[in-house]
Amino acid sequence: KGDWKYGRIEVKAMIPAGRGMWPAIWMLPTKWEYGGWPRSGEIDIMEDVGYWPDSVLATVHTEADNGMINTQPGISTKYHVYSMEWTENEMFFYVDGKEVNHFTNDKTGVAAWPFDKEFHLLLNIAVGGNWGGKFGVDDSVFPQK
Repeated sequence: KGDWKYGRIEVKAMIPAGRGMWPAIWMLPTKWEYGGWPRSGEIDIMEDVGYWPDSVLATVHTEADNGMINTQPGISTKYHVYSMEWTENEMFFYVDGKEVNHFTNDKTGVAAWPFDKEFHLLLNIAVGGNWGGKFGVDDSVFPQK
């Protein structure tokens, strides 16, 4: 367990493959001081939906804005390093050291930049759901880890 405000988070992971899989390396606010999601923010260092087998997303969610980018082949057949550098004014997202997204504090307030509080790290594999399961779940891909 830990809480961070600024710094570098780096996770080496091989993510599961298959329609219906929805793995993520992400961060949520520890105290939710600006209100419920998305007002207090969410940081997705790596998020994948199994029906896009060659793509991962690096995303931030705020009340006013969000961003996503990246296509990275071979994500489920070998380990990759997913990382994020976070300062009071910027976030940079990387896959294997290559920048895939950049998000800047536009100084318009917490609706656009709630990232001045502590966040904690989550690693999970969801199955199905409103986005990961959009095209159903392929039961033949199990077991996964």
